[in-house]
Amino acid sequence: MGYKHTKADILEEALRAATDDGLSQLTFGRLAKRLGISDRTVVYYFPSKDDLIGEVILAMGVQLQATLAEAFATPAKDHLEIVALAWPVLATDDVDPIFALFFEANGLAVAGREPYVSLVPSLVTMWIDWVAEFIDGGPDDRRAEAEAAIAVIDGLLLVRQLAGADAAERAAGRIGVT
Repeated sequence: MGYKHTKADILEEALRAATDDGLSQLTFGRLAKRLGISDRTVVYYFPSKDDLIGEVILAMGVQLQATLAEAFATPAKDHLEIVALAWPVLATDDVDPIFALFFEANGLAVAGREPYVSLVPSLVTMWIDWVAEFIDGGPDDRRAEAEAAIAVIDGLLLVRQLAGADAAERAAGRIGVT
């Protein structure tokens, strides 16, 4: 019997496919073709496209958290310090494709498309909760600082995606995080 792809193998390739071609182009058929398997194998592990998209979006979040974990070695005093710690890690060509995917998911959510409407707000909340763990202060202050940090980071990364790295660096410098 030949090699069987695991759910993890298929999810890893799905994340690569979404990064290469966009979430809107991710289908069972295209993914199966990339892997050289039957689309029924993909459906076995991901019964619906919503299941597949949900797992891809979650994997994207986990990948970003792993990327940032080293930057957040010590607690920050506020949102600007968190942004200053995160920005050098996030403002790289290696991370740009993941944020392009994240912003695509955001756009699809804002346009009212499922499963994005259901998934993306949860992802953002998960990020806020995760970042709050790396900020000093009481729970309410940490949450508010984390919300501000995510807003600034997302804004800078959106500028980077749309206006280029130089524009994002100027903006980061202007707000004092570089």
